[in-house]
Amino acid sequence: MRKAVVLVSGGLDSATTLAIARAEGFSCYAISFDYGQRQRAELDAAVRVTAAQGVAEHRLIPIDLTAFGGSALTDDDIAVPVHSAAEPDTQSNEPLAAGSAIPVTYVPARNTVFLALSLAYAEVLGAQDIFIGVNAVDYSGYPDCRPEFIEAFTTLANLATKAGVEGAHCEIHTPLIELSKAAIIQRGIALGVDYGSTVSCYQPTAEGAACGACDSCRLRLQGFAAAGVSDPTRYV
Repeated sequence: MRKAVVLVSGGLDSATTLAIARAEGFSCYAISFDYGQRQRAELDAAVRVTAAQGVAEHRLIPIDLTAFGGSALTDDDIAVPVHSAAEPDTQSNEPLAAGSAIPVTYVPARNTVFLALSLAYAEVLGAQDIFIGVNAVDYSGYPDCRPEFIEAFTTLANLATKAGVEGAHCEIHTPLIELSKAAIIQRGIALGVDYGSTVSCYQPTAEGAACGACDSCRLRLQGFAAAGVSDPTRYV
């Protein structure tokens, strides 16, 4: 079996991405990052997700992005935006346009850092495939979730590694990048993903109960509603 490194955060998208990689016949080596995130319950979820799907190995890598802050997810002085049920949806179904506002939940260079470390892991494993659950349709306006970013990083990966220079080119798989949240959920259900074990909230309780009011919770709820499926997440 070909080896693949799969980024697993513990959320809905990464759980689906892992299931897709397994369905495509890869032996999956999961990697998760303890980067000082506010929503640390997702790390417990990542352990549950990888155990349920039977990965070859699961690495939890510590990185202290709180040293830089600059995001509501890594800086306690920046509040996570929340909304009442009566407020209009703040999410967009369109890719980020030049000059668009980027939300405070964006973590500076996070996917660049994550992919760089995943690339190192893949090179040591002799793996030429990396899976990441970025999405450019139903997403929060993060610039490092766009196809242009993935294309550019792939070029970098094949220029900057011994494996790439010697012809073992790396491919970064983004199976969710053009799917709506509803389509992602439907795909995952077809593959047997237990979404009750995932955590999507930006500020869950220590026990993993979701707030139901942050952008990530709202997007998840809308996705399950559009898919015609009940959301198994525990909400406060």
